[in-house]
Amino acid sequence: MKLKGRNKVSPEFSMSSMTDIVFLLLVFFMLTSNAPNALDLLLPKAKGKSTNVQNVSVSIDKDLNYYLDEKQLTKMELETALVNALKDREEPTIILRTEESVAVKEAVYVMDLAQQHRYKVILAVRPN
Repeated sequence: MKLKGRNKVSPEFSMSSMTDIVFLLLVFFMLTSNAPNALDLLLPKAKGKSTNVQNVSVSIDKDLNYYLDEKQLTKMELETALVNALKDREEPTIILRTEESVAVKEAVYVMDLAQQHRYKVILAVRPN
């Protein structure tokens, strides 16, 4: 009495599962390899409805007039006024507003003052 075994190994190999894995890997690498190079910028954060950020505003107009909040100052008076305005603040922050026609070196001057005194600077921009 000869019994046939039911557990024969089939010589055929199904490529459908291998094709699915290769396709998924291809899609994964295509999505991750073409990630755009973005600048790492420090953006202001909003906490709830009210913000407890204590800050002052420095504005520079097209005639290179400097304003601390709404008070007009000369370029030489700006540093002293900033130090006096931010001396008792926990997180001193400067909001820098410049017109489009103002040279970058004027904005860099204010940013350099902030760097020297370890103040945070937020550059105000117009939304699109």
